[in-house]
Amino acid sequence: MTSTTPAGQDPLRSLLRSSHHLPADRLGTVVSRHATLLGARAAVVYLADYEQSSLVPVPGEDVPPRTPLTVDGSVGGLAFRRVEVTRSPGHDAAVRLWVPLLDGAERVGVLELLFDAEPLAEQDDERRAFAALVAELCVTRSAYSDVFARLRRTRPMSLAAEIQWDLVPPLTFGTERVVISAALEPSYGIGGDTFDYAVNGPVADLMVLDAMGHGLPAALLATVAVGAYRSARRHERSLPATSEAMNTAIAGQFPGSQFATALLTRLDLLSGRLSWVNAGHGAPLVVRDGVLLPAHPCRPALPLGLQQGPAHECEVQLRPGDRVLLHTDGITEARSPAGEFFGEERLADFVVRAETAGDPPPETLRRLMRSVMDHQAGRLQDDATIVLVEWRTGHEDQLTL
Repeated sequence: MTSTTPAGQDPLRSLLRSSHHLPADRLGTVVSRHATLLGARAAVVYLADYEQSSLVPVPGEDVPPRTPLTVDGSVGGLAFRRVEVTRSPGHDAAVRLWVPLLDGAERVGVLELLFDAEPLAEQDDERRAFAALVAELCVTRSAYSDVFARLRRTRPMSLAAEIQWDLVPPLTFGTERVVISAALEPSYGIGGDTFDYAVNGPVADLMVLDAMGHGLPAALLATVAVGAYRSARRHERSLPATSEAMNTAIAGQFPGSQFATALLTRLDLLSGRLSWVNAGHGAPLVVRDGVLLPAHPCRPALPLGLQQGPAHECEVQLRPGDRVLLHTDGITEARSPAGEFFGEERLADFVVRAETAGDPPPETLRRLMRSVMDHQAGRLQDDATIVLVEWRTGHEDQLTL
């Protein structure tokens, strides 16, 4: 116990008071010191790297030395994958508690708490609340510091990828009505693929986009497209009008027949009505009761930047529990060394099997991206982006996030 964390203080209030002027490079130290108020000997914050393949420790004074953990081969990784508190034995009869760091439904990392004896189970809620505040501090400090961005990368990142990671919203979002989760690869070299979403009251707007080309030129085109999309969305325009605004922006800024394909969707969270505009892109895939539904006969428009008239709007009625997949061609057209496509059926089957296994949506997509990479023998041939949307009635168990 240090002088900055006197006995008898409430851990949450104490950490919150200390956080008001807390710089990012002091977070590991302050969290470890305040964890003593939970009865822990020490604590270590781990953040997920950009590929979500490893958990990187945040160093600091009074923080025990640690090395990175693998998400797929460690107890801390198990807590991250399952989004649940996990126990493991430590040295000298000590006990380690691994608590997921969640910003809403977004998995930030895990918190390792080290105890001299078995901690009381009835205090798990307090420890989860403490971890939630730690996750919030990690996210807010990332907005004005490079400390965590540097820590989370395991190799150099391309300029195009820097732009794209700053452009996309959180990979996971969830409410009682909808769960949205996304993944994109290659994490350190993504170029023209991107996604965006916003949930405003009873409406969820979502988009996936594949900009022509590779590297920085594709990233710049995607940036303009996303800016036009957000502007139209915030002006509450219809999907065809939003497509028109994006088309105008791209055509005006990128002459010479440059374009982007995109899928713009809108989900009524109360009724389950899904509408979309297909701008030269793949159609949304709907998985219902473990079966991929037949493709909807929707007339696609030309890609953005090449359209000459209004886009056609399509719609379908979802049922509670339906999962909708929005993806770029880097997923389904991924080729094995023998030339076999990954394909829509394999994609849907993977999602169904993951759901049967109890994997939450973000873990489903994390594992899906590993499967797509394995299908190509580790050599990604094109950017790959996917968004999974699950419509709910509001009565489901929120622990499945």
